[in-house]
Amino acid sequence: MATCAAAEWKLKRYGRFIPGSGEAGGKPWKVYEANGKEPGISLQILDSGLLLVMQGDESLDAMPLLCTSNSLKVHQKSDNLMFRFTVRTSDGKVAGAEPGVVDGSLSIKRLTQHFMGGTPVTLPQVYQHSSLAQVDLEPILRMCLLDPSFPAFVEKVEGELRKMLEE
Repeated sequence: MATCAAAEWKLKRYGRFIPGSGEAGGKPWKVYEANGKEPGISLQILDSGLLLVMQGDESLDAMPLLCTSNSLKVHQKSDNLMFRFTVRTSDGKVAGAEPGVVDGSLSIKRLTQHFMGGTPVTLPQVYQHSSLAQVDLEPILRMCLLDPSFPAFVEKVEGELRKMLEE
């Protein structure tokens, strides 16, 4: 998968707090380790303003950095960083079938299936909080539709998505 990463760091370990899991006798943290058996873990800050944590081609977390300043807090202690991210929005629903709720990581293939209409899922809240969703799309769409190369671009995007589904 090609990303437009402005910065990338390799991680030894990545942990995600699972709210409510400690109450049921489970572990409150899901920890991912970079070892010889699993693909490496990386933290990337994309040009689009998204902080992305990946293990191989699987997305462990994605956080929009272009949100209000009170929704993201970062604390450093030694060589450890703790990100506290809060989103006060509700998950969206996909019309038609009852979507599966994604808890934890989401693979690129499953995301592609979702956006191609194959597997409806309720996406994690970070996907509901997008800076693009707040942009007036009409001028952008008019510009795209007036560009004679736009239909070929759309076909190329669809072809790439289909390739990702086959992987």
